[in-house]
Amino acid sequence: MSQPFDNRPADAPALFLYLTDIPRAGIEYGQLLTVLPLQRVLPAGDGHPVLVLPGLMAGDGSTWILRRILNRLGYPAYGWGLGRNIGPTAKVVNGMSELLDKLQAQHQAPVSVIGWSLGGIFARNLARKNPSAVRQVITLGSPFGMRHASESRSTWSFNRLSHLHAEKHDLPLQMEREPMPVPTSAIYSRLDGMVAWRTCMNPPSERAENIAVRSSHIGYGHNPPVIWAIADRLAQSPDSWAPFRPPPVLRPFFPKVDEAPERHASADPEMRPA
Repeated sequence: MSQPFDNRPADAPALFLYLTDIPRAGIEYGQLLTVLPLQRVLPAGDGHPVLVLPGLMAGDGSTWILRRILNRLGYPAYGWGLGRNIGPTAKVVNGMSELLDKLQAQHQAPVSVIGWSLGGIFARNLARKNPSAVRQVITLGSPFGMRHASESRSTWSFNRLSHLHAEKHDLPLQMEREPMPVPTSAIYSRLDGMVAWRTCMNPPSERAENIAVRSSHIGYGHNPPVIWAIADRLAQSPDSWAPFRPPPVLRPFFPKVDEAPERHASADPEMRPA
């Protein structure tokens, strides 16, 4: 049964979830290795370009497994090539826009953008600035709905690097007051050890959805149900978007989606996003 959304700031993940996030990610990687022979049954699409953005303090190495699987499904999947994600530096802000334009021109098609954690916030911002270049956005544990820095256990790391950032935003993010201009799927987990899961959910909108999984934060990029959901979303025709529906045999791996939050009414200027 879905839980009602509480408008108060959510608590950061419990200490147990935080401390076990990396070990649980290791278990999920083992699960992926077990089911890899079945990857041929993953939904296949039209081979359009896909851009994958890493999370805070991570680089393209963290998204390599996901991109390799997508390549095997026929998608030209690209990392961002901008090194470690230390936040919205001038190099990152300009580099992402230039890369998006380059991929769209090279493939003569809009690009699906997948963003992990902070990378998902970047992906949503890219789509708002360049809607004609983005086919859809898929976020993996991305706290774009944060209202207070206490909702993330990575706030200290983000703020420690804020002097390098070219863009600074108060919470809640002003850009998130408006619906996304492209279809968007937010994959979240109640077992996330880094960010409050409620902050990773799309508010109600015609072409926005939330997909619940059981995943650690570090494991989103190789968690088998997450891989299935991503492949399913990418395989959709851009002209006939519909909410995610797992096949009956896989439904036990996808928990019932919680009630989505409403849009933020006012900003809290105390802290910036992490």
